[in-house]
Amino acid sequence: MSYFLLTMKHAIFGVVFLFILSMNINAQTAEEFAAAWDKQHVTNILPSNVRHKDLQVYLGNLKKLGIKVEEVGRSYANREIYQVEWGKGKTKVFMWSQMHGDEPTATSGLIDMFTFLQNNRDKIGWVKTLENSITLRAVPMLNPDGAELFQRRNLQGIDINRDARNLQTPEGRLLKKLRDEWKPEIGFNLHNQNPLTTVGKTPKQAAISLLAVSGSPKGESYPGHERNKRISSLMIAALNKYIPGHIGRYDDEYNPRAFGDRISEWGTPVILIETGALHGKDEMYLVKMNFIANLIALQSIVDGSEKRADPKVYENTPFNDSGELYHYVFRKANIVNYAESAESFVGDVAINKERRRAEIAAPTFVQEIGDLSIYSGLEEFDASDFYLVPKNGLLKIGSGGEFLFYKKSRKIDWKAKDLEKQFVPDAVFSNGKWTKGAALFKIKN
Repeated sequence: MSYFLLTMKHAIFGVVFLFILSMNINAQTAEEFAAAWDKQHVTNILPSNVRHKDLQVYLGNLKKLGIKVEEVGRSYANREIYQVEWGKGKTKVFMWSQMHGDEPTATSGLIDMFTFLQNNRDKIGWVKTLENSITLRAVPMLNPDGAELFQRRNLQGIDINRDARNLQTPEGRLLKKLRDEWKPEIGFNLHNQNPLTTVGKTPKQAAISLLAVSGSPKGESYPGHERNKRISSLMIAALNKYIPGHIGRYDDEYNPRAFGDRISEWGTPVILIETGALHGKDEMYLVKMNFIANLIALQSIVDGSEKRADPKVYENTPFNDSGELYHYVFRKANIVNYAESAESFVGDVAINKERRRAEIAAPTFVQEIGDLSIYSGLEEFDASDFYLVPKNGLLKIGSGGEFLFYKKSRKIDWKAKDLEKQFVPDAVFSNGKWTKGAALFKIKN
C-alpha cells in the first residue's frame, strides 16, 4: 500500500512539474511574434540594399548585446564570413543565409531573431528554456562577394549551392566544415526565390515556400525528416495568419550537387525556407515573415508543439509553379510597330522586371506578346481603347518596357518624324510606372 501511495505521489508530482514547466515556457503566438517584430526589430535597411559593411554593423550590435560573433572563414575575395552563436543547450541548430548574393531577406531576419532572443532570455519563459535547451549557430551572408555585387554566384562564377559535391568554392568548403565539425541535429537553409513563383497553378505569388529536405536519392523519410515536416506545418499555420494562400512547397527532387540535400544526407536534416515576394508589400514585411517562421520553429522544439503537429498541413501545401505570372499585362492592346508598319494588331503584352537592389530602378522588358488569356499579371490594364506604341517603334521580346498610349479616337500619323512631340501621347508607361495618364486605365488586378 505504501509503495502504491509513493508511486502515485511521484506520478502526481511529475504531472504537476510538467504543468508548471509548460506554464513557465509561456509559449507565444504568431500574432505576438509579429507585434514583437514591429516594436523590437533592429534592421533598418531594406535587405536588398545591405552590403557586407552593413552586416558588420549589425553584427557589431549583436556583440554589444553579449552574443558571440566570430569570423569563421573568408570568401574568394577575402571578405570575412561570420558565425553567430546563442544558447548553451544540448540540441544543435544550424542556420545559414545568402549563399546566393542576391537573396538577402533571411539575413536581416536572422539579425532580428538573435536580437529578440538575447533581449528576452530573462523576460519570456520559452526563450529562457530555449537558451538552456539548444545551441543555435548561424552564418548570415555566406556569400559576401555575391552580396556586394548583388549577384547569385560567387566571384569564381560558381553557384555555391551547386558546389556541395566538388567543393571548389571557399564558401562551400567552409559550410561543409562548419557542419561536419559540429554535427547539428537541425539545419535551416535560407534563400529567396523568383518573385513570380506561384502557389500551384494559382495566380498567387509564393511569398514563402518551405521544403523538409529528405536528402535521400530515393526520397525516403526518417525521424529527422518527419520532425522537420511537423515543424514546417507549424510555420505554415503561423504564416497563414498573415499571408494566406501565399505559401508554397518547394520542389523536393534530390540534387546531388545541392547543399540542402547533401547536408541532410550527411546527418543534419534541413528545412529550406525560400522567400519570394508579395505584391503591395515591401521587403521588410517579408523579413517579418521570416522572423515569425524562425521563432515558431525554435519555440516548437521546447514547448512540445513540434511533436503534436500534423505533418499533413505541410504535405498538403501545393508545390511551387512558375511561368504563368507576369509583373504587368496590358490586355487587348492595339499594337502599332510604327518603325515597320502603320497597321495595328490586337494582342496582350506582358512585362517583367529584373531583380535589382531596392535603391536602383529595376529595368523592365517585354516577356511575351499575343494571346495571354491563360496567364495573369500582378497588375493588369485594359488597353482595348488605346494604341500601344513602343517608344523605340518596334515591339519585340526582350525590348524595354517603355510605351506610349494614344486613344483610338485620335488620328495619328505614325510616320511622323518626331512622333512623341508632334502627337503628344495620352499616357506613358516607363519601367513599371505611369509617368502620365494612369487614371485613364482600368486596373484589372
